[in-house]
Amino acid sequence: MVVLAVTWIAHEGQEHEMLQAFERLAAASRKEAGCRMYVVHRHREDKRTFFVYEQYNDDAALQAHRDSPHFQEIAKETLHSLGRRTEAFLMEPVA
Repeated sequence: MVVLAVTWIAHEGQEHEMLQAFERLAAASRKEAGCRMYVVHRHREDKRTFFVYEQYNDDAALQAHRDSPHFQEIAKETLHSLGRRTEAFLMEPVA
């Protein structure tokens, strides 16, 4: 299994649009054959901060996600116009 954990910060005034983009991306990503989990979290106090937790079967499934049309459109284009990614961690379980 491969885990990706990413933090995004929406530009001032773009919080709602970023939330909508993440909702679309999460819905499409969860339908991918190799996606085990795709959960978008929003900071309780700072509504501009989002944390995304993703699980994929393996590296090939993660690459398929990155190559998907919905990722190319929403993550590569839309999200980058609405905010900035501040952290990204690619991990794997230890046990």
